[in-house]
Amino acid sequence: MKFLNLERHAPVIKQPYQGRMLIDGELCISQQGKITERKSPAHDVIVGIYPDACREDALRAVDAARKAFDQGTWSSRSGSERADLLIRVAEGIANRIEEMALIESLETGKPLTQARSEVSGCVDLWKYAAALARTLHGESYNNLGNSTLGIVVRQPIGVVAMITPWNFPIWILSQKLPFALAAGCTAVIKPSELTNGTTLILGEILLEAGLPQGVVNIVTGLGPTVGEPLINHPDIDMVSFTGSTRVGRHIAAEAGRSLKKVSLELGGKNPQIIFPDCNWEAAVDAVVFGVYFNAGECCNSGSRILVHADIAERFTQAVIDRSKQVPVGDPLHPDVKVGAITSETQLNIIETAIKNAKAEGATIRFGGERIPTTAGMYFQPTIITNVEPSMSIAHEEVFGPVLSILNFSTIEEAITIANQTSYGLSAAVWSKDIDICLRAAKGIHAGTIWINNFLEGFPELPFGGFKASGIGRELGLNAVEDYTEQKTIQLHIGERTHWWLTQS
Repeated sequence: MKFLNLERHAPVIKQPYQGRMLIDGELCISQQGKITERKSPAHDVIVGIYPDACREDALRAVDAARKAFDQGTWSSRSGSERADLLIRVAEGIANRIEEMALIESLETGKPLTQARSEVSGCVDLWKYAAALARTLHGESYNNLGNSTLGIVVRQPIGVVAMITPWNFPIWILSQKLPFALAAGCTAVIKPSELTNGTTLILGEILLEAGLPQGVVNIVTGLGPTVGEPLINHPDIDMVSFTGSTRVGRHIAAEAGRSLKKVSLELGGKNPQIIFPDCNWEAAVDAVVFGVYFNAGECCNSGSRILVHADIAERFTQAVIDRSKQVPVGDPLHPDVKVGAITSETQLNIIETAIKNAKAEGATIRFGGERIPTTAGMYFQPTIITNVEPSMSIAHEEVFGPVLSILNFSTIEEAITIANQTSYGLSAAVWSKDIDICLRAAKGIHAGTIWINNFLEGFPELPFGGFKASGIGRELGLNAVEDYTEQKTIQLHIGERTHWWLTQS
């Protein structure tokens, strides 16, 4: 394993970014004046200072969003007008890529090169949403008889609460917000308290783009203080959440009390299935990339591989050899591929998962420990073998750079093992035999199946999971429709016969 650093000899930024919340068209601090500081998990220096919001701040944000929606400030605009503003936001993000990427890298611990790619990718998400804003449409039915014309229209659902995680803060928000805005909704956003920076910069960009007052509101703070009031507020019409399955279940239960619509993108334990006739080099690279991308702190992480028994040991050794070459270290180093772990809490979760795997009889073939450093929180890329499907490490999400390796003998066995988890987010199949690939793709219970590839995505393709991986889909042609309600309008043509005069 290669550990790279920049000696951490000086502060990584001139001064911490001091962000402000966005409520009712104004950049502001908390009503109580409280602040929270974010230290870089890679450098142990303060990189962000943010408002620590109170319940009253959250309620004020909801009131602003409700007022803006009910007055039609945004929803009454044409699709082309909404699209124009979304394009201006995309341009605003493009103009601040370097600033946003640095903040995201410092707050999450991910490599700066990766953060730069993510922020750049958000530009395309906003542009795609802009295109959908102009194409959102309903239906008409002229086949209901001479006296009836049926029209089905889509109207914005209303005020949407968006609660986003710390692992991809600006990317995941950009999978939600532009599509809700394209539909005509207003929004209240609560980013993770660990990674407020890029979301608050987006608030500045929204104002500069000319977004009307109250249409988007951003409140920074803790879940019990800020998140809970959003979930339970009667003026919130929909909750869109990305995060852990545990919290997702809680949100679904709370939202169910008032029958709010929910969109949930939750956890995953995603398998890559390796057959003997795979493209060897491509498969090895995809496995290493899939589990170590974003230090494994990714719902789509390829955290388990199912390898055919005929090649199991040879393939495992190839993955270990490749893992030894992965550069780990300071996320600002241009060559680093695996940065710091985002929080001490997450680091403890990773260590506990590995401890439990050992106790259940699995073998740590590579890594498995913290990396001792003078600053920051780092964990070794880790490979675990002798894993049985019943073990917790085989079916529970770790959210770290930890790969579990299981073996199979037949395609039927591979599909069975792949489905032996409560999750169903994604999977990959590696084989030159298209019949094998399609049989596996049809049999695996997951929202995305990659064939001879892994972790590629496009705005045009829906993203979401089966089972405990969530409810609903983001992206794709129907992304804007998810933030709408359907309304049926029946037009009667001509005179109507009185029912008491109708003969049976």
